[in-house]
Amino acid sequence: MERVVLVHGSVTNGDATWVAQRPLAAEFELVVLNRPGFPPGPLVDRVDFEEHADWVVAQLRPGDHLCGHSYGGVISLFAAAHASDLRSLTVVEPPLFGLVEDRPEAAELVARLERLWHEGPREPRAFLAAFLAEVADRTVDLPDPLPAAQHQGAQILMRERAAWEAEPPLRELHDADFPKLVVRGGWRPLFDAVCRVLGERLGAEQAVVPGLLHNPQLLGEPFNDVLRDFLQRPGGTARGAAGV
Repeated sequence: MERVVLVHGSVTNGDATWVAQRPLAAEFELVVLNRPGFPPGPLVDRVDFEEHADWVVAQLRPGDHLCGHSYGGVISLFAAAHASDLRSLTVVEPPLFGLVEDRPEAAELVARLERLWHEGPREPRAFLAAFLAEVADRTVDLPDPLPAAQHQGAQILMRERAAWEAEPPLRELHDADFPKLVVRGGWRPLFDAVCRVLGERLGAEQAVVPGLLHNPQLLGEPFNDVLRDFLQRPGGTARGAAGV
């Protein structure tokens, strides 16, 4: 049975991020990673996408499929460039705003996020609320107090190296012989632009799975259908996805 290694993004760990992919376990061996700093492990002092990419590479075996969501998608791009005999790469809504830095809305969002990291609240719940308001472009109602896992996720978010600093080796990945898929939620033009540019530079298939904003994988279907179809037909198109 082929292995699919699933890499989560910010705030929530792998168990929560990929809960709706459990049905795929009938066809694939799912390897759900919980990155250093996230529950059930202890906090770490800093999260760096390149260092976590090295950690992901150490979890991979030849012939694995690799799939990353959000910040985990950024990590997965770096990991894929150093993996041995990768079968395929899928990234979902990676926040690579540097790819579209010529767009005014990208520059403005990055400037606001930089202010948040340097001048924003130091209380984890307040920081998380401000972060989600920027990324989701809307107010998000958070429980007070935060559950323990979410509180730790907010703490580790505050220690992340900014994703917009990332410069993954896209030319090297474009030339790699494994197939690539970029999935977006079709909910915010800025993320759509990032995913389109990334897909073009990777020479990747592109799919749109609308309905749950930045987290299309939490729907289960149709995300699982898109991913399953892609994984079962390496080198093919992601049938069942909306138009790109």
